[in-house]
Amino acid sequence: MDKRLLVICSIFALALTFFSFPDGALSVMLILIIAIPTVALIRKYAEEKEFLTNVFFIALLFRIGLGTLIHVFDLRGLFGPDAITYDGIGQRMVEIWKGLAVPSDFYTLEAQNPGSSGWGMNYLVGSIYLIFGPSILAVQTFCGIIGALTAPMIYYCADNIFNNKRVSKLSALFIALFPSFIIWSSQLLKDGLIIFLLVCAMTAILQLRKNFNSFNVALLIFSLFGIFSLRFYIFYMVATSVVGSLVMGLNTTLVSTVRNTIIIILVGLTLTYLGVIRNATSDFEKYGNLERIQISRQYLATSAGSGFGEDVDVSTTSGAISTIPIGLLYLFFAPFPWEVTKLSQALVLPETFIWWALIPIFISGLWYTLKNKLRGATPILLFSLMLSISYAIFQGNVGMLYRQRTQLQVFLFIFIAVGWTIIRERRENRNILAQAKKNQLRKKIQVQQVKYNHR
Repeated sequence: MDKRLLVICSIFALALTFFSFPDGALSVMLILIIAIPTVALIRKYAEEKEFLTNVFFIALLFRIGLGTLIHVFDLRGLFGPDAITYDGIGQRMVEIWKGLAVPSDFYTLEAQNPGSSGWGMNYLVGSIYLIFGPSILAVQTFCGIIGALTAPMIYYCADNIFNNKRVSKLSALFIALFPSFIIWSSQLLKDGLIIFLLVCAMTAILQLRKNFNSFNVALLIFSLFGIFSLRFYIFYMVATSVVGSLVMGLNTTLVSTVRNTIIIILVGLTLTYLGVIRNATSDFEKYGNLERIQISRQYLATSAGSGFGEDVDVSTTSGAISTIPIGLLYLFFAPFPWEVTKLSQALVLPETFIWWALIPIFISGLWYTLKNKLRGATPILLFSLMLSISYAIFQGNVGMLYRQRTQLQVFLFIFIAVGWTIIRERRENRNILAQAKKNQLRKKIQVQQVKYNHR
């Protein structure tokens, strides 16, 4: 680890402890509990030990730093008001678990409803509060640590597909430093956790397509269960990507076919035992119809100042299909400068302009992948396509799209890294060729000079 980075981290930990005691001390303790084993594993097994250690701590510093600012200046209402809700539900769950008297309010109803949307977040916050006490800064720090872990994980995900260190390193740096990833994983929100679990799931399936490994099977099951507990509809897309990529496989030998079939059966049986399949079916029957989606989309489009497509009707198949183009436009390019009406929207415009500038590089990297690495990239391509179409249909709020776009960007940045690497390698090849021509010309001149001197 870079010594300067270690000094900065130490100073920040002391400042966090001093200025926000005792919550700051709890946060530092959580960081140590998770970071020390993480760094130990990286130092023991990773090839790029120094890089991955540094990128993890850089990502962690940015996330904990922003999260601390939001906490100290009470900016959750501006950046992530959902955190206030999770905090209330988590505290109420602890009171219920301890057998204390609780009022019959929204928090109690959510805490007592195991089938509520995103129930996994409620249990996570409640469990951390039960152990460490009701400290929103501590549980927010936990989310920040998981968000920082996504950077080294995306390195392995990219390396599994392209086996190119430059692509893998660029992917990790993008996830560590791009503002939207920092914003949404530095707070008490589901987004950072979901993104991490998505990367874990894709990394596990990419590894399992090459060879069977019990650790990767367990990682895949854990990731799928976690995704289901946080945002159930994403579970379907990940599960479809997993099954589809295993069926296609990297090769079609009998051994690989049998291996992939065993993996599908193992994962399916485990998720059935955990009740995921039954609950997923129930959720799909409850929420997975176009009429219900139309109600939800209409509410999002009309209840906020950043809504769009209020007149869109996705309650029919033709209506849903016709919505896809405008939905994709907003998903990949919003917020548009001429539609900015809030301070929070104006703050993300610089990042939006950077994202727009990266789109041509993304297209270049995607085109290369489709031509040369299609089978290897099947899981993330399938998932990205399905999630893009889904959000294009049922999301009607620019703010939500900007926030949920990170679930796609975490994989799209891999293609951007590929495109950037192609550009760099072409430039390097041109420089090498130009240098070779210069050397050849220099030798020719020297030969001519020698001949002239012998005359």
